[in-house]
Amino acid sequence: MPPPLLLLLFFFSLLPPADGRGELRAFVVAHSHMDVGWVYTVQESMHAYAANVYTTVVEELMKGKQHKFIAVEQEFFRLWWDAVATGTQKQQVHQLLQEGRLEFVIGGQVMHDEAVTLIDDQILQLTEGHGFLYETFGIRPQFSWHIDPFGASATTPTLYSLAGFNAHLISRIDYDLKADMQTNKKLQFVWQGSPSLSERQEIFTHVMDQYSYCTPSQIPFSNRSGFYWNGIAAFPDPPKDGVYPNMSLPVTDTNIHLYAKTMVANIKERAAWFRTSDVLWPWGCDKQFFNASVQYSNMDLLLDYINKHSDEFGVTVQYATVSDYFQAIYSRNLTWEIRDSQDFLPYSTEPFQAWTGFYTSRSTLKGIARRASSLLYAGESFFTQYVRKHPASSICKCGALKQLQSLRWAVSEVQHHDGITGTESPKVKDMYMNNLMYGIFNVKKLMASIIFDMNNAKKNGEVYSSVYNKDSGIPGATDVDQYVVVYNPLAWNITTFVTVSVSHLAMSVYDELGLPVPAQVQSSVESHSTYDLYILVAISGLSYRKYSIKALNGKQSAFIGRSVKYKQKDITRADQESQQLLPVVNNCYQVLFDQNTNLMHSITERETNQTVQLTQEFLEYHVNGDVMKGPISDNYLFAPNASAVPVSKAVGLEVVFGNLMTEIRQYFYSNVTAQDYIYAVYTRMYTVPEGYDGKLLCHRIEQEYSVGPLELNREAVLRTSTNLNTRQLLYTDSNGYQIQKRPFKAYMNNTVARNYYPMVQTAYIEDDTTRLMLLAERAHGVSSQGNGQVEVMLHRRLWNNLQWDLNYNLTLNDSSVVRPVIWLILGSKDVTNMLYRTSGLALEHRPVVMFGALSDKPKLPRQLQQNSVHGSPVTVPPNLHLQTLSIPGWRYSSNHAEQVHNVHMGKQKQGDADFSRVLLRIRHLYEAGEDPVLSKPVMVNLKSLLNGLGSVILVEERSLTGTWDVNTLKRWKWKTAQYTSKGFSNSTETSENSIVTVHPKEIRTFFVYFQASGCRTSKMLLFWVLWEIRSFCLET
Repeated sequence: MPPPLLLLLFFFSLLPPADGRGELRAFVVAHSHMDVGWVYTVQESMHAYAANVYTTVVEELMKGKQHKFIAVEQEFFRLWWDAVATGTQKQQVHQLLQEGRLEFVIGGQVMHDEAVTLIDDQILQLTEGHGFLYETFGIRPQFSWHIDPFGASATTPTLYSLAGFNAHLISRIDYDLKADMQTNKKLQFVWQGSPSLSERQEIFTHVMDQYSYCTPSQIPFSNRSGFYWNGIAAFPDPPKDGVYPNMSLPVTDTNIHLYAKTMVANIKERAAWFRTSDVLWPWGCDKQFFNASVQYSNMDLLLDYINKHSDEFGVTVQYATVSDYFQAIYSRNLTWEIRDSQDFLPYSTEPFQAWTGFYTSRSTLKGIARRASSLLYAGESFFTQYVRKHPASSICKCGALKQLQSLRWAVSEVQHHDGITGTESPKVKDMYMNNLMYGIFNVKKLMASIIFDMNNAKKNGEVYSSVYNKDSGIPGATDVDQYVVVYNPLAWNITTFVTVSVSHLAMSVYDELGLPVPAQVQSSVESHSTYDLYILVAISGLSYRKYSIKALNGKQSAFIGRSVKYKQKDITRADQESQQLLPVVNNCYQVLFDQNTNLMHSITERETNQTVQLTQEFLEYHVNGDVMKGPISDNYLFAPNASAVPVSKAVGLEVVFGNLMTEIRQYFYSNVTAQDYIYAVYTRMYTVPEGYDGKLLCHRIEQEYSVGPLELNREAVLRTSTNLNTRQLLYTDSNGYQIQKRPFKAYMNNTVARNYYPMVQTAYIEDDTTRLMLLAERAHGVSSQGNGQVEVMLHRRLWNNLQWDLNYNLTLNDSSVVRPVIWLILGSKDVTNMLYRTSGLALEHRPVVMFGALSDKPKLPRQLQQNSVHGSPVTVPPNLHLQTLSIPGWRYSSNHAEQVHNVHMGKQKQGDADFSRVLLRIRHLYEAGEDPVLSKPVMVNLKSLLNGLGSVILVEERSLTGTWDVNTLKRWKWKTAQYTSKGFSNSTETSENSIVTVHPKEIRTFFVYFQASGCRTSKMLLFWVLWEIRSFCLET
């Protein structure tokens, strides 16, 4: 045993470098983690505690000038601000923000999940919150507080950089990685999240230590939690006597020294894991500060005591905000290590707790959330063009904007890290679904009313819209002509098929000029009484076309698909020596099916004649539900007992052959005598006639799956096995923005689950020459468990007896049938590089189909005959994506000094929304060096691009969420080996003549203003929508 003196010296060597006073400085950051959902609905949380957080915190901050607090999720704050806060409280909030004692961090509607969210939706929820804060208070958040998402994506720091943030804070990363980073004092670094943007959009990142965002609750002198003097929030109603469960012992003369010793010990323990003597000490946890008075009154005594005895403790403490802490770190002027674009996924909390199950949990909710996002994207551009081109329209613009805002709110809300993740209770899932469906209905109604108005239809007509893969026409509408209006929300010309349910086999389809349109009708997989009509549509960017559908027998009738049913095969007794192969061919692929098994056998890419052996099978992971018998799977966790097992012993096959499309229907049975199936695959291959651009259509193999209902404690996967030598290397996307390399890693325990990754939009495997890509319309867990394999988790149904899960109803007993869609692309790396980004967006933003029936036949408007309702189509090159085209409606001034002055003087603009400001975002889809042509910077003339919307008179380049003028945005530049002195960063190139150059992976954001057109007062419009609901627009 070493001498005591050496032990003392060793102890002091663990302390961080001292500041000028020779002591540690703790920044006590008061916060309340308020989940927008999870166990309780938003309404339940507002009633039980959330409203009281803001009411009591504002009161206490006004009492004590030393008090500070950070607010995070905007949804709760906005609900409080609009429905609870008094005029006096609102004035106090303004004052506290000016004094820097109340600080908004992140500033989005929610704290979004990072694993399964799409970049567009992350930006949406952040923009929604930032717009409110800037319009209401003239403030712009500059720091993140991403303390609870289950793993950290490399996309998020890039977005926060683009939004003008100076530092990023995360917490949940793999337990063993965090332990190593703590030991080596590497929890702080400069993160270059994007390999193409690298140092231009890097951000200083702080990883919370092992105590994470909650105050250490264990105190040695009490059996109650420590530092939570207001106790734990009670549901459904706050206690009338104000006594809450588990309230910490009040600070008294007899225990204050014990409290101080406990807090100081924790501060010193944390300090040993960081490089500076500045210690971030989060004070709070889930649902805290609903009684801020008791919180601050106790902490005041404790902080005062520690500071009076700072010589004894070697620590000073102070109330602080996140910006106070990061300002102290920045002022140290240290040189920081750089982290590249690798993310922190997946996330495990211990060897058998891999948080990879939520990548798939509640697949239906994941699908609806993405469909809602896609419809919102379409509705925004549709409405923007309508307002710009038809200022004298008869639709009430303010009412229309509210319809869009209802879906903006719902899509933003479900991005919460216990929302789209599927980790919420059933009643909260229902809340998300109800809000999404309400917003979807509103935007469908808006788009239908715009079409109705554009066509000057009489009131004896109907029009309604849909965005589902299999759309429905008007049931029983045989005595009138039906028409479909198809809107292309992408800024590219598209050629694709839309599907309409019809009641006749003999149908004809015509365009606006009365010319026949290629179409195919065939039996429906979903109904024995209807047929599926596939219509080939070719539509310019951000335009729509109208097609009429007639039930008749004639020369111009649609092609009729011919169904051939093959004998069900017992795959356990397949004769491999006498293979009979059934070919399905289009211009790009030949797919062979083994008639001994009815399974896929191989795919040949016809241009290169490259053949890949490829088989697909459904398997299930069986998981444990009894905590006494080992690790469990739940909403969050994936803990398989063993390898996945095949689910079927017999496969049925039906092929519908057609001139335009061939559909292969495979049904998977548990045994040869089973009559019902739980699993099915519908594979579609398209043949495009001459005169159409069929490049994307030809090169994709569409697959739709039907999975469920599952038995309890089963996790269903589709495994695709090939003869590609992939070395078990998988690639997946980060939030639809960039690609991450995922090498297979061996672990002592739980190797299967810890090699699962989120696929938000894309995953692929490849060998030296050939790549197999999977494109998805919702998030899934994906893995490569063997060489040449890729498996996608499609569905989960779980129950366990963990008391915590049972108490909160978090057992995921999901008995639904899910129908996800995945597109396969096979080819060389060069070919797939050119195809997969545009194909992924084509899957994400499929055309919006609106149906109508008119007993009268109105004259076709001239603009419809010109193939574009809005005049000139809006199109960008294939390596760019028009990510946003919307009218936000914000009333704030884009001049910051003027906006701040207006806020401080109480002169914020009131009344109607601002319809003159158009929000535009353009994203470069490719990484630097990824493709010799498509990776090049692109020059865009914004005036020419938007010419179809009117004459552009002014373009302002803004930060990602619109609140900063990029010319005045000066982000902190942190010292690194690459950048040897700290300072400010501003690397955006701007042009005064509306010509911008978009570099690889850049997202450029603009406010665009057009020359004003004459307008008149809106008049009432009467229109009909689905479910025979009438909506009225009141005269303004």
